[in-house]
This record gives sequence, C-alpha cells and structure tokens, in this order.
Amino acid sequence: MTGAGQGAVLRAASLTKTFAGDSVAVTAVRGAALTLEHGEFAAITGPSGAGKSTLLHMLGGLERPTSGEIWLNGQRVDRMSQARWAVLRRRHIGFVFQFFNLVSNMTVADNVELAAIMGGASRKQARARREELLSELGLAEKAQSAPARLSGGEQQRVALARAMANRPLLLLADEPTGNLDSAATAAVLRLLCRVHADGQSILLVTHDLRVASAADRVISMFDGMVVDDAPMTPPSHPTLLPDVLKLRG
Repeated sequence: MTGAGQGAVLRAASLTKTFAGDSVAVTAVRGAALTLEHGEFAAITGPSGAGKSTLLHMLGGLERPTSGEIWLNGQRVDRMSQARWAVLRRRHIGFVFQFFNLVSNMTVADNVELAAIMGGASRKQARARREELLSELGLAEKAQSAPARLSGGEQQRVALARAMANRPLLLLADEPTGNLDSAATAAVLRLLCRVHADGQSILLVTHDLRVASAADRVISMFDGMVVDDAPMTPPSHPTLLPDVLKLRG
C-alpha cells in the first residue's frame, strides 16, 4: 500500500465528528490528529465525554468522520464504503470493547474461530489459531463453555483472543478494563503488554491513568480535542500496577 502515512500503521489528520441532536448539533471530536507507529502501544485518556471512544470508533471505521483523513498502513481509508471498511476490519483490525460483545449463543471456541474465519483463515487454520490463543491466555479448559459461564475477566480474555484471531495489523481497545476488578484489570494489561512485546500495534482508550501507565505513550483529550501527546513515564506512586510497569521495562 502506498500514500501518506507510509511510515506509520495509523495516521489521522483534522478529524471531526458532529452528531445531529434534537435541537442543536453536537461536535464530539474537534480536529483531532495522531500518529501510531508500527509496534507502538498508545493510550487515549480523558474524562467522560471527551470524545475518546468516538475517535477510536472513527479510526476503526465504526463511525464515519464528518471531516478529516484516516490512513491505515499508508492507505487512505476514511473515504471507503462501509462494505470495504467491513472487509478491512475483518482482515486487519482487532477490536476489544468494554462490554466484551461476545456472541452469547456460541461457545468460547466458536467465538474465536469465527473471527479467524472471517479474517480469511481456513477452518483448519482457524481451529489451530483458536487453540494457540486460548492456551496462551489460560482458557483452553473453557473452550466449550458459553460466555455467560465465565467471569468478567475471563470473558475479556476471550474478547482479546477473538480480536487477535486474525493476526491484526492494529489492535483497538475501548475501555477494555472498565468493568473489571483490579486483579482482572492487571491480568488483561499483562496480556496486552505481552502481545505488544511481540510487536503488536495497540491503541487503547481509557479514563483510568493506572491503565494508561501500561502504554508507551499517552494522548490526552478534553472537550473533543487532543490537548497533549507525550511518552509515558513510570509514575512514582507504588500502587499503580507495578507488575504491569515491570512488563513495560
């Protein structure tokens, strides 16, 4: 693929998103710009209503920007049709959401295999990928379970396995620890740090600075705008997930 942004896995310029309200339009994102390099782990932080999730959804093709540009691995994608975006997501983007979004009437194994098949894998390849991921995430014994029979932390690990099933170019995570207790949060962040150490590009949205501390870089948003973008430095506070910070090195 060729074009602007060739040196980055993701680049956005002047992104704006305006929603039509009952009486007045609401602008959720205002001229946002960011770049994510290959293999980089960045966190988008900010208070509720800052536009974090809207920005992430635009970057992943779930929302169409009102204006601006999005480049994925050197290819401009913001002008693609919804059908082309759907194919792009299945093959090159992994999503992890706060509420897991697992298919409730399918087993854990089928949730992960389906994602691999939709990404272009054969059934044999999808099964092998599912076995590899569930084993790595400590979920092999839960393969035939229904998602509802798992804890929140286990469901989020399944969601991560599903997002990684197509070996994505880019992993997008929207508040992936928002419904988890501290132990499950630490476990999910350890997994994100592990796949990042293997070269996975990750962009994560969170309102929790403890979660953001796992990233290489923090992008801060306020009132729909990117107001800061800087490397993450380990905090001095001893309770901020020290095990995750150790994984960051």
